[in-house]
Amino acid sequence: MKRSKGFTLVEILIVVIILGILAAIVIPQFTEASNDARESALASDLQTLRSQLELYKVQHLEKYPDLNGAGAADTANFIARLTGKTDLDGTVNAAGVFGPYLHAFPTNPFVSANADLVDFVAPAGAGNFGWCWDSATGKMSPDDDAHKAM
Repeated sequence: MKRSKGFTLVEILIVVIILGILAAIVIPQFTEASNDARESALASDLQTLRSQLELYKVQHLEKYPDLNGAGAADTANFIARLTGKTDLDGTVNAAGVFGPYLHAFPTNPFVSANADLVDFVAPAGAGNFGWCWDSATGKMSPDDDAHKAM
């Protein structure tokens, strides 16, 4: 009698069920790890932003980088002053003596659109921008409801 070399349907079903059970256990743990990594990255980026803003303020006669020449809030100017070299008055200048404070402006991993832009008007939590900046208090916050209190 010749014996066939292969797996029976029952053996294959048992292996598939075991793999399904393992996947059901492991996949939620990866999801939590991914969310924890994004929260850690957000906290790190926020700390870096806050410390570099304070350094900018110390080096620029107690003024933050949020105002353009007309005295209005300007996201592009704000980011340019943090990522480029500046003069004492805050003018972006490749030959400036201060900066750059950041190699690249960070993105908020919890905001899908405009994650690297700064809002100067709405309170933190609106979710339209990556970050909220309050120049009166010098506070940078993530612009998403879950993390606005950071």
